[in-house]
Amino acid sequence: MQNGNFAIETKDLAIYYGSFQAVGNVNLQIEHHKITAIIGPSGCGKSTVLRAFNRMNELIPEVATKGEVLFNGRNIYQREVDPVEVRRHIGMVFQKPNPFPKSIYENIAWGARINGYKDNMDELVESALRGAALWDEVHDKLDQNGTSLSGGQQQRLCIARAIAVKPDIILMDEPCSALDPIATLRIEELMHDLAREYTIIIVTHNMQQAARVSDFTAFFSLSDDGKRTGQLMEYGATKKIFTNPEKKITEDYITGRFG
Repeated sequence: MQNGNFAIETKDLAIYYGSFQAVGNVNLQIEHHKITAIIGPSGCGKSTVLRAFNRMNELIPEVATKGEVLFNGRNIYQREVDPVEVRRHIGMVFQKPNPFPKSIYENIAWGARINGYKDNMDELVESALRGAALWDEVHDKLDQNGTSLSGGQQQRLCIARAIAVKPDIILMDEPCSALDPIATLRIEELMHDLAREYTIIIVTHNMQQAARVSDFTAFFSLSDDGKRTGQLMEYGATKKIFTNPEKKITEDYITGRFG
């Protein structure tokens, strides 16, 4: 794929569920090797936008996407672009840990294998688990089922599974919402480590988490025309969004006046 100035850039991105416009005309530029947080009240289209970045919305009936999503300079919605190939470059970690009902080893190896990986699988499994800060905890039980791990470990296993196929970008849809505070802290620390090698985009309801982990923040809210269309209200460096936002609606949301 071509290189571009941004890891992901959207141009007039609009997403529809049937005749309902869920998200309207989003223009967004995601920086390489940074953590970008997407925040906003429930129902404003945060996860819908995130899933548009690797064409996951296409798995939902009656979803239509308009506009462009440029990955390394190329529109991933062009007809000739293979969505499976897009998802290999742009991985996804979901809200609830969802390890395969296979061994810890096979959770990592399976995706690499179906993507044609032919080198030393043991080394890849170890590298991915180390990358997800999980190797020291599971290296002596790789044959155990991935579902036997704790919630926080399962989520790190899912992150290891995502990075095993060597993506460029990792999407995270509220990856800590089902975890306790200690496990959440481990995931947040891991995000900072991963950002050295990957671009990370995270959807979170947790304002403190967005402020802690992200370099940039995109604030979405609902349009005030009664149509309940999600719109990008403000985007910029996280420090500026949280300390000196340009719009009153952003300030009201961050300070807890609504949402």
